[in-house]
Amino acid sequence: MISDHADPSHSKTDLGPVFGVLVLRLWLGARAVLTGVEKYAGTSTSNSPVTIDGSVNSYGLTDAVSTKVYSIANYHGVPKPLYEKFLAEPLLPNFSLKIYDQILGPALIALGIALLIGFATRFTLLAMGILYTSLTVGLILTNENAGVSWLAIHIALVALMLFQAKHSRFELTSKWKI
Repeated sequence: MISDHADPSHSKTDLGPVFGVLVLRLWLGARAVLTGVEKYAGTSTSNSPVTIDGSVNSYGLTDAVSTKVYSIANYHGVPKPLYEKFLAEPLLPNFSLKIYDQILGPALIALGIALLIGFATRFTLLAMGILYTSLTVGLILTNENAGVSWLAIHIALVALMLFQAKHSRFELTSKWKI
């Protein structure tokens, strides 16, 4: 009996690894894009008149309504409370923190889109792994252990996809295998 590993025709028809890599690509790409987009999130508060028995009250009562909005003005690559903790950390130079704060959101969006469309998948995954590792360093220095654990899972998924990248069939740059 011939094993599955010895039969070269079987590897071309086994879609499990192909679909596994596709699912990893979709998850990691969507996660990066949406995390980057959330860096632009904020809230808009508006006052609306309170209605009593279906009509606007005559007392001038209003209700504050908060709505989630996205704009460049709301951008914070690093959340304000975490940014302040990083400023107090002597191993993180302030000038580099300012640069990091500016590029984090756009970098996540760009890497996520590149991964989703299959542009230079291996290089994109390497860059994503380096980005997640840099985020981990900051969280380790500020003793944010829950965040470190979450990022470790992301790094493990990136590494898994790098190990399985040979099964990626849907790439823009598949001809060059970069």
